Parts: sequence; structure tokens; C-alpha cells
Amino acid sequence: MKSELSTICIAGGKGGTGKTTVAANLAVTLAQELAPQGTSVTYLDCDVEEPNGHLFLHPTLATSDRVTVPVPQVDLDLCVGCGKCAEVCQFNAITVINGKAMVFPELCHSCGGCRLACPTGAISPTPQEIGTVETGTAQSFTQLNFVQGRLDIGQVKTPSVIKAVKEHIPARGIAILDAPPGTSCPVVETLRKSDYLVLVTEPTPFGLHDLKLVVDMARVLGIPFGVVVNRAGIGDRALYTYCQAENIDILAEIPDDRQVAVAYSRGQLAVEVLPEIKTKFAQLGETLLEKVAL
Repeated sequence: MKSELSTICIAGGKGGTGKTTVAANLAVTLAQELAPQGTSVTYLDCDVEEPNGHLFLHPTLATSDRVTVPVPQVDLDLCVGCGKCAEVCQFNAITVINGKAMVFPELCHSCGGCRLACPTGAISPTPQEIGTVETGTAQSFTQLNFVQGRLDIGQVKTPSVIKAVKEHIPARGIAILDAPPGTSCPVVETLRKSDYLVLVTEPTPFGLHDLKLVVDMARVLGIPFGVVVNRAGIGDRALYTYCQAENIDILAEIPDDRQVAVAYSRGQLAVEVLPEIKTKFAQLGETLLEKVAL
């Protein structure tokens, strides 16, 4: 039986290709179409190191919750310096110095292995704050739910904040996930368990090079995907030749229009100011709804 929830992830091989532009405009377009039918749409900004969806959706935030991860705390009175905790840790986050265990929280992956390995019960988990998750509704689009994560400055546990963002994916409706750029661990965490993947690229040599990387990643993860060509009209035809040879669907083409750039610079959505762009996103939305068959 088909799930009542469909998750569509917007990703791309490099920064600046227009992932957030596509994700935000698509989310608003789907919300306007589906909300009257009783289907909720949620935009989730998973680019927690540099979230910028709020610049275009202008959300009214209702909640702000700190994200924590458990890291080991050592009771030096109980620690006998046996080193079993260090032996089990695959990330060198704990070691024994002068007969006592010492923790390096920045390296810890919160697996809990050291605590299980400790024969004296000297290790217990303690919460470490690493970021924030905020929720609300997009301003002027009260039918569009909004979620974003922010990694604290100096922290490196990006996937943990992304997991906290994804905990706000609703049980029903459409979830639009705005992924970080590239093919690193944060991207894989964002993509995990998505129903469909939209790869945003541009028709340039750099765009094609990085598209090939995310295509390989999508195929390894087994997630169906298609391509949106942003800034169509620049560059060359190599991107189209590649997609045709690899049997990759081109879902939509967003023209290289100065008015789109002007709207972007003003924090406006292209679908708000350009009727022809609104039509393109409406068509993209229909295509994606067919793909996920909600």
C-alpha cells in the first residue's frame, strides 16, 4: 500500500546551482495547489551549515529547539585506565593518558561503544549542544510548513542536526528536503529514505562534472531521480547529451533570465513575480506528483 507521505529531495553536485531556488519555488507551488485539497506541504532546509531558504520564504517561527548528542563523560574515581574504551572507539575520540581515560568530544560519533566496553561503569553519556532546529510557517503562505536547522559555529556534527530536522517530516503529505551541496555524509543523510531525488544542475562543464558525481551517488543509494536544468541557455549541449546517453529524465528547464536573478537578489520567489516561471514550476510539480504517486 502506498504511504500517505512522499519525500522529494532537492540536491546538486555543487553550490550555487539553484537548489534552494528550485526547492523554495516548488514548495510554494505545491502548497498552493495541494493545500485546498487537504494535503500538507512541508519545506525542510537540511543545508544546516548555510540555511538560506528563510531568505525567500520569510517564515514566522513558532518553535526553536536545541539539538544535542550524547558524548561520554568519565568518572575518574571509577576509571581504572584499562583502555578498553579506547580499543573499541573507531574514531580516536577517547584515549588513556596517565592511567585515566580522556575524551575528545569533537571526534565522538555518539555510538556508545565506550560506555558498553567499560568494565567499571566509569563512562556515562552527557548531552552536548550542537545546533538548533526551528519550525513555523512560510509568511504569506500559511499553508506551507517550514523547518530549518542551524549547526552551531565550531561544530562539525552536521548529520546529527540534519537527523533532527528530518524528525519534523510529517506523517502525511509532501515533504520537500533542501539538501546541502555535494556528495558528502550530510548529503547522504539528507537523501536517505527519500522517495524521489531532483538533481539541480546547470549546462556548463562544471555543472556536468558535479552532476555525474551525484548521479553515481543516487544510483548507489537506489533512489529514483531526474534533472532540473537551471540557467538553461548558457553553456553548451554536453549536459543534454549526457542525460540522453544515461537515460536520465530532464524534468524541467529554468531559463537564464535576468528577472529571476533580480527577484533572487531581493529575496523574492520567481513564481511570485514571473508568470512564465510559475507555469514551469506548476508543470514540474505535476511531474513530480506523478513520480511519487501520492
